[in-house]
Amino acid sequence: MGSPRSLRIEAIHLDQDDPKKCTARKLERAGLIKCKSRISQAPKRGVLLDPLADHILSPADSRLVVGGSLVALDCSWKKIEDSVRMIKRTTRLESRILPILLAGNPVSWGKRGRLSTAEALAASLYIVGKKEEAVELLRPFNFSDSFMTLNKEPLEAYASCANGSEVIEVQWEFFDP
Repeated sequence: MGSPRSLRIEAIHLDQDDPKKCTARKLERAGLIKCKSRISQAPKRGVLLDPLADHILSPADSRLVVGGSLVALDCSWKKIEDSVRMIKRTTRLESRILPILLAGNPVSWGKRGRLSTAEALAASLYIVGKKEEAVELLRPFNFSDSFMTLNKEPLEAYASCANGSEVIEVQWEFFDP
């Protein structure tokens, strides 16, 4: 079985949210990812999950994740624009937005695109063909089954696409524009 530990998965953690609800820190305590507190510590190659990006994550990005890193920016949704601007100036990571998915976490349950860091990382792994690793990454959370149940069909569909253009088209089969 695959393990998230065999991939380079990180979160740039900016300490902007309630530490008790921080999924990135919980993943770090479980030994599944590494958290960095400074953007300058971000990896040089890979994918940055960026909700403001122009390009959508697709299975074609697998080479960037497997050969580099998968990086989430863990910050407050209220400060997302400033945080993303700051990281884009200082890294060469390739920014990707996730296709539409529903949050399974208790804070944003059922909301489109309001995923926790753990959900975003797991969804990314699933889409690039690392399904077992995605499931394992969510194991520390009570909402893992909820997230996977809410998103099973879209995740399978996204993971079967060849590229970002197909992912964009497929998402509208599940969600209204």
